[in-house]
Amino acid sequence: MFNSLSEKLESAFKNIKGEGRITELNIANTLKDIRRALVDADVNYKIAKEFTDNLKEEAIGSKVLLSVNPGQQMIKIVQDGLTELMGGTESEFNISGNPAIILIAGLQGSGKTTFSGKLANYLKTKKGKSPLLVAADIYRPAAIDQLEVLGGQIGVDVYAERENKDAVSIVQNAIKEAKAKNKNVIIIDTAGRLAVDEVMMTEVSNIKKAINPQEILFVVDSMTGQDAVNTAAAFNERLNFSGVVLTKLDGDTRGGAALSIKYTVNKPIKFSSSGEKMDTLDVFYPERMAQRILGMGDIVSLVEKAQEQFDAAEAAKLEKKIRKNQFDFEDFKTQLQQIKKMGNLKDLMGMIPGVGKQVKDLDINDDAFKGIEAMINSMTVLERRNPDLINAGRKQRIANGSGKDISELNQFLKQFDQMKSMMKMMNKMPMGKMPGFGKK
Repeated sequence: MFNSLSEKLESAFKNIKGEGRITELNIANTLKDIRRALVDADVNYKIAKEFTDNLKEEAIGSKVLLSVNPGQQMIKIVQDGLTELMGGTESEFNISGNPAIILIAGLQGSGKTTFSGKLANYLKTKKGKSPLLVAADIYRPAAIDQLEVLGGQIGVDVYAERENKDAVSIVQNAIKEAKAKNKNVIIIDTAGRLAVDEVMMTEVSNIKKAINPQEILFVVDSMTGQDAVNTAAAFNERLNFSGVVLTKLDGDTRGGAALSIKYTVNKPIKFSSSGEKMDTLDVFYPERMAQRILGMGDIVSLVEKAQEQFDAAEAAKLEKKIRKNQFDFEDFKTQLQQIKKMGNLKDLMGMIPGVGKQVKDLDINDDAFKGIEAMINSMTVLERRNPDLINAGRKQRIANGSGKDISELNQFLKQFDQMKSMMKMMNKMPMGKMPGFGKK
């Protein structure tokens, strides 16, 4: 995510590292490089210039803390500036109606339908809502098919009228259906086009007037940069939408849309999305995104993802086993499965401060644990629970069963022993203080 921008900003800060204090002279090249990095990321030049002018004013006017060097101070100033540029703070998402009505708009190919499914899943699993998805795209039968497939995956009903070519009446009928079935949130997936046109704008405007939604979300393909910002401005003029959704953040994203859209339309970014899996939707936190852009990671989001997957009671049981030095391969396999539920491995590693830059060129896929799981699955239940039983004969059988060489199995067993040794060292730590354990 934003790899190129992150690298260029890091390079820009080299100009001031080692300086005794911030002066107008020694930050000139830094600001110039920051402005160039933003323009290269497809941020409008006017926005980039205003941003760096504000940075200069803040930097020259600030008193450098005695414990912080100018390079660190400048990074903090840029972080604060990026945070403010993207909205400052998390934006509220209004689902107070009964039913609450959420209208989804955007161009074709921006990821509207996939986002609609992700939002329904988010509201169902994390907010305890009973959503209804509404297929209001009367031009593409495939959009209805896709929404029904997504609804089936997450266990959410989909309302569609395949023969009806009046989007407004479809939506009005869907609201009646929602009330009859006690659905408390309605998510309306509207039609998109390859470009902004009058027919499209009129249709989605008519839907808005007919139903008065609590939220109107404009979905932006974050890989399209400044084009996405221009499209958002056109939509906002007609719809006055309440928030923006950034999709495809796992792709080759330069960052222009994320950094420009709040400034251009003065509407908050409410969600960000990556990948096709239904659980890859995140509330947008400007400060956390600024930290990730600057290569600082996002440890808060990583911890939150872990807390969502790790059951507190199971964690307490596991902690007791670790304290008694009874951690075995069955426990290890359970932990691997929970880590996999947290999301894309490379993205997760990128949230760890200092690690994102190290893994950016590595090919880390979600199958990275398959070989380990195959070796564990080739063990008997007795062997999983008693790793010390695995002798040479058992090793050969496990290697054959998992399709691995003896050398690979030996390496894994050695790493497992090293991990258990590290766990022994944590045994003196107070209860609830061990990394990854304790209350949510």
